[in-house]
Amino acid sequence: MAMEAPLLVERRSSSSCSSVALEAFLAAPITFNILCLYGVNSTTQLFAGRLGNLELSAAAVGLSVVSNFSFGFLLGMGSALETLCGQAYGAGHLGALGVYMQRSWVILSASALLLSPLYVFAAPVLRALGQDEAIAAAAGGFTLRILPQMFSLALAFPTQKFLQAQSKVAVLAWISLAALAAHAAMLVLFVPVLGWGLPGAAAAYNATSWAVAVAQVVYVTRWCRGQGWEGLSWKAFRGLWAFAKLSLASAVMLCLEVWYMMVLVVLTGHLDDAEIAVGSVSICMNLNGWEAMLFIGLNAAISVRVSNELGSGRPRAAKFAVTAVIVQSLAIGLVAMALILAYRNSFAVLFTADRDMQAAVSEVAYLLAVTMVLNSVQPVISGVAIGGGWQALVAYINLGCYYAFGLPLGYLLHLGPQGIWAGMLCGTALQTMILLVVIWKTDWEAEAAQANERISAWSGECQGKQLQDQQGETGGDLKEAFRV
Repeated sequence: MAMEAPLLVERRSSSSCSSVALEAFLAAPITFNILCLYGVNSTTQLFAGRLGNLELSAAAVGLSVVSNFSFGFLLGMGSALETLCGQAYGAGHLGALGVYMQRSWVILSASALLLSPLYVFAAPVLRALGQDEAIAAAAGGFTLRILPQMFSLALAFPTQKFLQAQSKVAVLAWISLAALAAHAAMLVLFVPVLGWGLPGAAAAYNATSWAVAVAQVVYVTRWCRGQGWEGLSWKAFRGLWAFAKLSLASAVMLCLEVWYMMVLVVLTGHLDDAEIAVGSVSICMNLNGWEAMLFIGLNAAISVRVSNELGSGRPRAAKFAVTAVIVQSLAIGLVAMALILAYRNSFAVLFTADRDMQAAVSEVAYLLAVTMVLNSVQPVISGVAIGGGWQALVAYINLGCYYAFGLPLGYLLHLGPQGIWAGMLCGTALQTMILLVVIWKTDWEAEAAQANERISAWSGECQGKQLQDQQGETGGDLKEAFRV
C-alpha cells in the first residue's frame, strides 16, 4: 500500500502530454471550488445590498477587509501542509499525511483564536482607521457575528490540502457546489422570508462555511482510511513549534503576495480626485481578480505535482512539470493581455456609465494588461516554492521586492494611480525574475534528496532540535540558490 503513491506519480510522469493533462486535471476542480466559495461571499453581499446601502457597506467591509485578512493568513498557514503532505505522499509515507493534517488543525485553531480580537473589536478598529461612524458600527456588528466562520477555516484548509496532495480534488468541487446552492437557499429563507436581515445573512454565511468544513472532514475520516487517514493520533502534538514556524513562513509568503495588490486600492484613496482614482483601479482589480482564480488553481496543481515528484525521488519529472506549467501560464497571460488591450476603451462600460470613470479606466488599462501577464507567471512560481518547501526564502524576496522596492518606487514616480501601480508592477517583475533565476539555478537532484530528509525529520519520531534544524534548512539558502 505504501508504494502506490510513487507508482502513481511514475505513471503520471510518463510523457509530456500527461504532464500538461495532470495540471489541468488538478487545476480545474480546484479553480471551480474557489469560484464557488467566491460565490458564497458574493451572494452574501448581494442579499445584504437588498437591505440597504448601510447593510451593503457593513457586509462589504466585514467580508472584504476583516474576513479577507484572516482568510489570507490562515490560508497561508495551511499551505505548509502542501509541502509536507505532497512530499510524503510522493514518497509513499501515507500514514504521515493524517498526522500532518491534525498538526495543522491544532496550529490553525490556535491562530484563529489569536485573530479573534480583530473580530471582537472590529468597530473601534474601523473608527480608528477613519471609517464612517455608522458604517463602522454596522460592520462591527456583522463582523462579530461571522466570527464562527473563521474557526471553520481551521478545519477546512488543512483537510483541503490533505486531499489535494493525493489529487482527490473532485470531491472538493462537489462539496463547494452543493454549499453554494445551499447558501443561496438559506439566504432566501433567512433574509427576505423570515426577515432576519443582516444577522440572517451572517447566520447563513457561518452555516455554509461550517458545512463545507464538516463535509470535508467526514469524507476524509470515512473514505480515506488507509489512504492517509489512520485515526486521531497523539503524534499530532509533537514538534508543534517547528511545524508552526514552517506554517508562519508560508503565511508570510502568501500574505505578502495576496495583500500587495489590495494595497493599491487603499493607497489610491489618498490621492487627489480619490473617487475616480479608486473607482478606476477597483474596476481593473475586479477583472484581475477573476483571472487570478484560474492561476490559484494552477498554483495548487503545480505545488502538488512538484511535492509529489520530489517526494518520490523524480527530480527530472519535477523540473519538466515546472517548465511546462510556466509556459502554459505565460501563454494564458498573453492572451488575457491582448484582450484587455483590444477592449481597453470599452470594457469599463460593464461596470459604470460614467464617462469620466470610463476614460480613467482606459488610461490605466495598459497597466492592467501588464498585470495580467505578470500575475499569470507569479502565482505558478509561488506554487513551485510551496511544493519545494522554499517558503522562508520566498517570504524574504517578496518583502524586499514588493514593500522595500515596489511601493516606494510608485510614490517616487509622482504619476498618481498610474505611478503607484507602475511602481508595484516593477516590484512584481523583479520578484518574478529573481524567482525564475532561482528555479533555473535549482539543483533538482539536491531538492529531491532534501525532500527525503524532510520526510524523515517530520515523520513524528523526531523532536526538538532536529526538527528546528530541519526547519532552518527549509527553502534552502539564497546564496546557494544562485550557485552555478
